[in-house]
Amino acid sequence: MVCLGNICRSPMAKAILIKKLYDKNITWVEVDSAGTSDYHAGSKADHRTMESGLKHGIDLSSHRGRQFSQRDFEMFDLIYAMDNENYSDILHQASNDEEAKKVKLILNELSPVSNMPVPDPWFGGEQDFEKVFTLLDKACDIIVNKIQFEEKV
Repeated sequence: MVCLGNICRSPMAKAILIKKLYDKNITWVEVDSAGTSDYHAGSKADHRTMESGLKHGIDLSSHRGRQFSQRDFEMFDLIYAMDNENYSDILHQASNDEEAKKVKLILNELSPVSNMPVPDPWFGGEQDFEKVFTLLDKACDIIVNKIQFEEKV
């Protein structure tokens, strides 16, 4: 899960997906988040992100921001970007077509090829963080369903 600063959208997506995987007893999937910038490396999640998570039974207090790196292409089979700018920034770091194929826009899980961004709630209020939570929650439901299907195949 990748956004710009790794303190709002991507840690929220990571935490949602981890909880959903845990609830389904899927333990073999590794989930992480990062930012394309280093603005908030080492920082906790934004307090509004943490508040939104807690409303839904998700604790983000252990999150610490980190910057996306080339190593992420080696570590992960899928890399979900939160918006087109971050998608482009990640693709610029891909060394080959195989790495580039790993990068996807997360909301394309809800509406394939729509290329809809997850809105950045940074300049908004509580309702903006809740809207982002709802979008990511729905996208993560689809991701978990795909993982369960793959597990059965």
